[in-house]
Parts: sequence; structure tokens; C-alpha cells
Amino acid sequence: MSQRQRNLHGKNVLVTGGSMGIGFACAEKCIDSGAQVIICARDFGPLSDSVQKLDAKASGKISSIVADVSDVRQVEALFQSVKKQLGRIDAVIHCAGVYGPIGSVMEINPEEWLEAIRINLYGSFLVSREACRQMKQTGGGNIVLFSGGGAATPFPYYTAYACGKVGVVRFAETLAQEVEPFNIRVNCIAPGFVITRLHDDTIKAGELAGQKFFETTIKQIESGGVSPSVSAGAAVFLISDEAKGITGKFVAAPYDGWASWPKHLEELQGTDIFTLRRIVPRDRGMDWQ
Repeated sequence: MSQRQRNLHGKNVLVTGGSMGIGFACAEKCIDSGAQVIICARDFGPLSDSVQKLDAKASGKISSIVADVSDVRQVEALFQSVKKQLGRIDAVIHCAGVYGPIGSVMEINPEEWLEAIRINLYGSFLVSREACRQMKQTGGGNIVLFSGGGAATPFPYYTAYACGKVGVVRFAETLAQEVEPFNIRVNCIAPGFVITRLHDDTIKAGELAGQKFFETTIKQIESGGVSPSVSAGAAVFLISDEAKGITGKFVAAPYDGWASWPKHLEELQGTDIFTLRRIVPRDRGMDWQ
């Protein structure tokens, strides 16, 4: 997987969930590529610490705004603040997300389940909505959303997370077609098993997480998992001019060879590869339908 430097000079980028984990890695990669970056998160303390770390290596290219992406008024205010600070926004990388309740669907708290959907899916909608409104006025831009476990395969005991994240993928695919006439590209990334604070929730949940995934989590933590720089590299690629013409795609960052995609634009634009689709019998060599 290519991790060479890409050119984002002159671009203004908003990274939500930018105070830690994948969001922090994306912000760092954007700065390294020459972009002016604003990071957003709900909690001032971690956000302030992250700005200090990033500013130490790129003075003046980083600032922050506190906002809850699941609150419509706060998201509207966030984008107004970004517009005031930067004048225009060229790209949004939306990383904010939570696992939500872990356990049997018969036992988990319904309000916690709905809240996870609000943050993961509704938050993606709110952020994308405001991004598109501004980008339409300024001639276009790029949006990168993040999927996760459960989007491509079932994820038992994590139903809120799985449902929210698969919804994010279909939302990205649908929105991409809707805003393509305005020169706005929308793509979605599955980052792989990146070791983040979310996995603390699995450890705390113990047997409620299901034995298989609990054991997988322990092994991944011990091995170090997938580096957040992998999905950060994919995100920077997707918002760069190199990825022009690539939109509505669901990218598994560690596996899909995205760095070579510009060589395959015809196939990417003319087929349904790297998208969510229903499997029918003929896809598995059966002739009864």
C-alpha cells in the first residue's frame, strides 16, 4: 500500500473526531500534505491537547472547534465557524463515532441503541448535509465518511454499531450520486481493526461482546492491529486531486489497493465494484433463480 506524500497545499480540511485515534491520524496526514486543518470533537480537553501536538509540527495550520456531530444546531454552527475561519471548505473527513451498547438485542437499552444510531448515522448525515451546502456554493469538494465492523458482514452483539455503519455506506453511495452534478465527491472507508478507545468498551463488556469477537479483540490489541495511518492515507488520497472521478465507493483501507485506483477509472466508474450489493444464487454458481 502506497503511503507516499500527497499534495493538499491550498486545501482547507475539516476533520471530525479529530482529537484521537483515526481522526487524529487523518488530521496529521492532512497537515503533512500541506492542508490547513480544523479538528472537531465533543470534549475540549482532548481536543486542546491534540491541537498542541499537531501545532508543534505545523505551526499555524491547525485549529479546533468543539461540537457534537449528532446535534443539528451545533453542526450548523460548526460549519459557519469553519466558513468564517477558512473562507471555504474543500474537504471533510468525518471520523466521529461510538460502539454504543454491546450485548444481546434482547437485553440492551433501547435508548442507548438509538443514541448510537444518532451519533454514527444521523451525525454522518448532518455533517455531510452542511458540507454539501457550502461546497455547492463554492464549486465542489470532497467528503470522506467512515464505516466499520458490521457494514460488510454481520456483527452480533453490536447491532447498533453495525446498523449505523452499514447505513453510512449506503448513505455515502446515495449521496455521491445526488451531489455529483455539483462537483462533490463522497466516499466511505472501512479502516480495518484499528486499536482505538472503542475496544476498551469490548474489554469492559466481556462475555456480553460474544466470545469470538472478545478473543479477536484481545489478539488484535496484543498484535497492535492495523495502523491508523493506513486509513488516514486512504482518506488523504480520496480528498486529493489524484482521486478525481472516484466517488460513491466503499474502501477497505488495508486491503483494496486504493493507491492504484486512478489507473482503473473506467472500471470504477462503469461498474458497481467496491459498493454494497445483495448476493443472489447465480453469484454463488447456483442455477435455481
